[in-house]
Amino acid sequence: MAFLSARLARGSPRVSSLLRRSYSTNIGENRAEKGLVLGLYEQEVETDEPRLSPVAAHFDAKTEGQLSNLIKESNLKGKTGSVKVFNNIDPDYGSVAVAGLGLEGVGFHELEQFDEGFENVRIAAGIGSMCLQRNGCTKISVDPMQAAEQAAEGAGLGTWKYQANKIKSHRKPIPKLELYDSPDGDAWTRGLFKADAQNLARSLSDGPGNQITPTAFAQAAVDALCPCGVNTEVRNLDWIEAKGLGTFLAVAKSSCEPPVFLEISYCGEHDSGRPIMLVGTGLTFNSGGLCLKEPHGMSKQRAAMAGAATVVATIRAAAALSLPVNLVGLIPLCENMPSGMAFKPGDVITTLNGRTVCVHDTNNAGRLLMADTFLYGQSTFKPKVVVDVSTMTRGVTHALGGAASGVFSNSDFLWKQMQKAGAISGDRVWRLPLWKYFSHKVTNYTNVDMSNTGHGKGSACLGAAFLKEFVPCVDWIHLDIAGVGMLKRGVGIPYLVQDRMTGRPTRTLIQFLYQMACPDEQRKSLKKEH
Repeated sequence: MAFLSARLARGSPRVSSLLRRSYSTNIGENRAEKGLVLGLYEQEVETDEPRLSPVAAHFDAKTEGQLSNLIKESNLKGKTGSVKVFNNIDPDYGSVAVAGLGLEGVGFHELEQFDEGFENVRIAAGIGSMCLQRNGCTKISVDPMQAAEQAAEGAGLGTWKYQANKIKSHRKPIPKLELYDSPDGDAWTRGLFKADAQNLARSLSDGPGNQITPTAFAQAAVDALCPCGVNTEVRNLDWIEAKGLGTFLAVAKSSCEPPVFLEISYCGEHDSGRPIMLVGTGLTFNSGGLCLKEPHGMSKQRAAMAGAATVVATIRAAAALSLPVNLVGLIPLCENMPSGMAFKPGDVITTLNGRTVCVHDTNNAGRLLMADTFLYGQSTFKPKVVVDVSTMTRGVTHALGGAASGVFSNSDFLWKQMQKAGAISGDRVWRLPLWKYFSHKVTNYTNVDMSNTGHGKGSACLGAAFLKEFVPCVDWIHLDIAGVGMLKRGVGIPYLVQDRMTGRPTRTLIQFLYQMACPDEQRKSLKKEH
C-alpha cells in the first residue's frame, strides 16, 4: 500500500540523518560478516522443486541452482517461522538465511483480522535477520519478498536489542540493514522508520525506573524529537500548579521525583487546521501507591509509561515521514509511590472542570493523570480528534492477552480507521464496549461525582467509562495497551524478543495517522486493490 512514497522520493536530510543514526555501525567488508535473507514459499501440494520468492529465484539462478539443491537436502518446506542458514554458497555473502513465507498469495484473514501475507513477510525477514545476527553478521541484505516495507519492519524489529545497561564490550552490534536486489527503496525506508520508531518506544519502556524518571523521560523525548523539527515544551511543577491540574498533582506528590508535563507540537499541514491530540500516560513507575501492587513482577511497572513512549515514537515517525497532519502530544509524567505524601483511598480530588473524584484505589492512577490532561488539552488546542494510549488495566490483559490492544471509542469512524490500521500493521486492535452500563458504575455515587474505580466487574470498561466523562464533545478513541505494550510473554510475534518490552502499538498508530492525514491516497489505494 502506498505510504507517502512521493515525499520520500524527494529525499529529506532529516530522514536520511535519522536513518543513519538508527542503523549505522562500523561495518567491515569482511565477507563472513555479510549475510543475506531470502524467502521461501510453502506449497499446498508438495513438489520436488522449492517455490522461491522472485528475488530468491534470481539468486538461485546466480548460484546455478545450488541454493535449491541445499533447500531440498535440508527438507525446508517454507512454513511460516522456519529458517535455515547456508554458508559459503556465494562469493559476496558468507551466510544465506532462507526463511519460510507460508503460502503464497494470502491476504487479509477475516478470522485473524490482519493481512496474513504482510505478517508472514515480517516474520520471515525478522527471524532470518536474527539468525544471521547470531551468526556474527554485521551487514545484512534482505529480500523484499514482494513487500519491502513489511520486510524492513520485521528485520528492523528483530535485530534491535535493549543493551543500554551492558558494558560496551559485551554489547552486540546492531547490523546494518540493506534492501537486496529491488528498486522499491521508498517502501524499504518507510519500513525502517516505523521499526525505528517502535524501537525508540521499546528503549524508553525498558529503561529501569531509576534511570527513566519523569525528568529523564522528558530529556529523552527532547533528544528524539527536536532533531526532527518537532517543538517540545517541558513544563515544571510550578506550571502544573498554576494550571490547576489537580488530579495529576494528587498522584505526583507521592514521589520525591518532580513531575513534568510535556507539550509536543508537530505542524505538518500548511494551513492552521485543528490538530489530532495524542495523550500518553506517563507513569514512569507505578508501584500502586498505598494500594501496593504485589512485589512479584512489580519491576515491569517501569513500563507503566509505555503509552507515553508510543506517543513520542509515533510523533517522531510522523515528522520523519512528513505526514501532512497537525499533531499535539500531551504527556503527564510522574511516579506513583507509597510515601507520607501519597494520596490515600477515600481522598476526594477536584478536577479542572469542578467535578469531584473519590479515590477508591490508588493503583488506578493513570486515569487520574489523563482526566485533567484531557480537559486542559481540549480547552487549549481545540482538537478535532483525541487519541489516548495507556497501560491502564489488568482486565484488558485477562481478556486479550498479548494478541491485541483493547480499543474504546465514541466514534465508529475512528474505530474503523484504527481497525484497518491494525490489520495493515499486523499489530491488532479489538473493540470493547463503552456502554452507559459502565458509566453508571463510575458516576452513580451519592457523596461525589465520580469514582476512579467504579464498582463491579469489567475493569477495562470501567476505566474507559471514567475517561469518557472528560471528552464529552469530541471524537475520541482510547487504547488500553496493558497486554501488548509491556513485557512480551508466550508465543506470537517471533521478531520481538521474549521478556522484553514491545513498543507496541506504535506502528498501528503511525498507520492510523497516515490514514487520517491522507484520505484521498487511501481511496486511490482501495480503487487499485479492487
